Amino acid sequence: MEDILKEIQKLVLGVINAQKLTTVVYGTVLSANPLEIQIDQKLTLREEQLKLTRAVMDHEVEMSVNGGTNQIYKVHNALIQGDKVTMIRVHGGQQYLIIDKEVVE
Repeated sequence: MEDILKEIQKLVLGVINAQKLTTVVYGTVLSANPLEIQIDQKLTLREEQLKLTRAVMDHEVEMSVNGGTNQIYKVHNALIQGDKVTMIRVHGGQQYLIIDKEVVE
C-alpha cells in the first residue's frame, strides 16, 4: 500500500511540475523595438510573449502639485536596451508579465 501512495505522490508532483506554475524571472532588454528580453543564454523572449505594466511604459497621469489645478504629466518609464527587468512567468510558461525594472546605481 505504501508503494502505491509513493507512486501517486510522484505522479501528482510530475503533473504540478509540468504545469509550470507562476515563477519570478529576471532578464535583460536586448531590444526596445521590437521588444526582446533575454532570460539566459538559451532563451530570448519576443514581444508577443511579453505583457507590460505601467511601471515599464511611458504613460500620462493627471495630478496637482500642492493642491493646485490638475495637470497632465508624462511619466517616462519605457524600457531601453540594457535595462534589467523583473518578470512573472504566467502559468504554462508561454507569457511573461514585466512588473518592474531593477534599480541599478
